[in-house]
Amino acid sequence: MYHRNILRILDKSKKSCLLLGPRQAGKSTLMESLKPDLTFNLMHDPTFVRFSRNPGELEERLGPIRTGQVLIDEIQRLPSLLNTLQVLIDGPYRGVRFLLTGSSARKLRRGSANLLPGRIHTYNLGPLVSSEVEGGLDTKRALAFGTLPGIYSEADDHEAAKTLRSYASTYLREEIQAEALTKNIEGFSRFLFLAAVTSGQFLDLNKLSSEAAVPRQTATRFFEILEDTLIVSRVAAFAKSERRRLVQHPRYFFFDTGVLGGLLESFTVSPDRIGLHFENLLFNQIQNTAWSYDTPIRISSYRTGAGAEVDFIVEMRDQVWAIEAKASTNVGVDDLTGLKSFETFYGKKCRPVVAYLGQSRRFLQQVEVWPWQELLAEMFGKA
Repeated sequence: MYHRNILRILDKSKKSCLLLGPRQAGKSTLMESLKPDLTFNLMHDPTFVRFSRNPGELEERLGPIRTGQVLIDEIQRLPSLLNTLQVLIDGPYRGVRFLLTGSSARKLRRGSANLLPGRIHTYNLGPLVSSEVEGGLDTKRALAFGTLPGIYSEADDHEAAKTLRSYASTYLREEIQAEALTKNIEGFSRFLFLAAVTSGQFLDLNKLSSEAAVPRQTATRFFEILEDTLIVSRVAAFAKSERRRLVQHPRYFFFDTGVLGGLLESFTVSPDRIGLHFENLLFNQIQNTAWSYDTPIRISSYRTGAGAEVDFIVEMRDQVWAIEAKASTNVGVDDLTGLKSFETFYGKKCRPVVAYLGQSRRFLQQVEVWPWQELLAEMFGKA
């Protein structure tokens, strides 16, 4: 069983809210648990058509209601509705709490650039994180099938794989096209597969455009689509000063290892892929756990011109964590090179750690070595 951390925050707040997250992350289920008095699902085509044809549909549906909660699901399908909401919240419906969900930041920005600041609080929801699952995550399953709630709880691996393949093909391709984000669906499909192959690496749009056989400008737009639809997250290079030349290319990660497997048509985490999957999983667990507690966070990566690297530099609550992901049950002195380099470069207090697949916490040359889920509990335990 699992319980979403952010539910406590949403339940306690009285403000209207917008919950952003990729499809199947559990947004609708979570919002329904707040027991809204009315629900409008814009993914339901008849509902979408009625709202899009009649600008006054929402106010007519609300009628004499002046208190309570109203859920509007997938509001990015009709971003102009935010303008109506602003008028309603400022006027006769200020006593109504609106619960909104969305899975495309791009369409919302285009529909209402300010997203109603001061009127609606925005939160993010990703797939399940370790602290939301009783007894923690099954690492092997999370690496292979990800942590989307419906997939993670699926007992049949064949069914889980089939659903993930469908997610990859139907949502990431057909829905991108249906939302008119790009008309070049063949080029986008090639780009998407290549982006999945190089997930976790440093972003090289020149290489991606060349291999996908699309113009560089088109590749840039395709990557922005993946970011705006919450499918990938960009991890900027860590920067402190010009004392040492850093490679400034960002890294990027897909939001779920299962969806990544669906794109790659493989759910077998082989020895040559486990490092990629573990880094992807750990990044998402750090970011999504911060989101689940509504904790401000900045995640970057460190790499010098000489090749010293640290996977994640996490700045949170006046602490700086330097985290090296090690997809193994063994950690050696050679695995500490990047962390030692960062300590020297940073020159201030930080906490260098290795997150690994082992079961016990230990120290190696004054560097903490943590089982990865215990490290998350250490980082966010006081949230």
